[in-house]
Amino acid sequence: MSNFINSFFNQFKTTTNKTSFPADSLAEPAQITQSKVLLLNYDPIMDKTNGTTLSQQQKWYRVSDLITGFMSDMIEVTAGLVRYQIVERVNLDEFPAKTDGFRYTPQTYMDVLQQKAAPHMPQEVDYNNIFTKYNILERVARNEIDEVWIFGFPHAGFYESTMGGPDAFWCNAPPLKNTAASRRRFVVMGFSYERYIGEMEEAYGHRAESIMEKTFAKLTGPANLWKRFIQYEKAAPGKAACGNIHFAPNSQHDYDWGNQTPVKSECYDWLLNFPNFKGDVRLVTTTEWGNGEIRAHHKWWFSHFPKVSGRKNGIHNNWWQYIAAPQKVII
Repeated sequence: MSNFINSFFNQFKTTTNKTSFPADSLAEPAQITQSKVLLLNYDPIMDKTNGTTLSQQQKWYRVSDLITGFMSDMIEVTAGLVRYQIVERVNLDEFPAKTDGFRYTPQTYMDVLQQKAAPHMPQEVDYNNIFTKYNILERVARNEIDEVWIFGFPHAGFYESTMGGPDAFWCNAPPLKNTAASRRRFVVMGFSYERYIGEMEEAYGHRAESIMEKTFAKLTGPANLWKRFIQYEKAAPGKAACGNIHFAPNSQHDYDWGNQTPVKSECYDWLLNFPNFKGDVRLVTTTEWGNGEIRAHHKWWFSHFPKVSGRKNGIHNNWWQYIAAPQKVII
């Protein structure tokens, strides 16, 4: 009788696992993720007499140029597997409201920028106010948009990335509360037109780190390929792979992408042979990832993310399917 009961429950457990995790496959194709983006650009007019906006006044970057460069880089590093489409752009002549309702004015903001006054506290914006005003949760639920990109300025109060929706998880920031009405997870990217494309890609890189950490959270040891991918010499002597968004394979500290010290790394094994590693370990230097230039390093790092067919331990060999579409992460 006990054998029968054990057999019954083992069968039930197997069925549950198959339902929760897709079956492994050698040939399941890598899916293209086409993501529809709502872009909100907070660029208030600072001089009403001539219509000069904040970005123009400060001679910061044009959002159109930033978007074009970023999306072009993403197509390149993902071999076309991630394709973003701006379905709507809204240019906003306003300062976003903080969580306590405070809004800067052109004068109070310039006082902060010129260090005549301290930044307002709390700094975080009221995301729910934005979601309500632009019907974001409903639009995600109707599949009109898949994520939101918000452009702002120093002290605007946006996280580099954060996630909303049912079962939202840490995405370089706490998950957004009261957003289950979206019916699926979605990411809100917080970019700054004061910074350039490399900084946009750093924000996106932290998003990728958070999502892949969650994707592999249930796997340990050699099965956790994410842990192996991000190894670098200082943290894992003799086992350097591709590092993380802050650490190249030979970095000694954060942002040390220009370190000249050669290092043995399996980064080419990841690039050329994944998932069938061949022990391809080579001596590499900073010339591989741009001699310290931020955008070059980040593109190099992204280009090494697996993006091939097949699935193992329930996780697809195209990691971009999760990074660009976090609703596919099984938790």
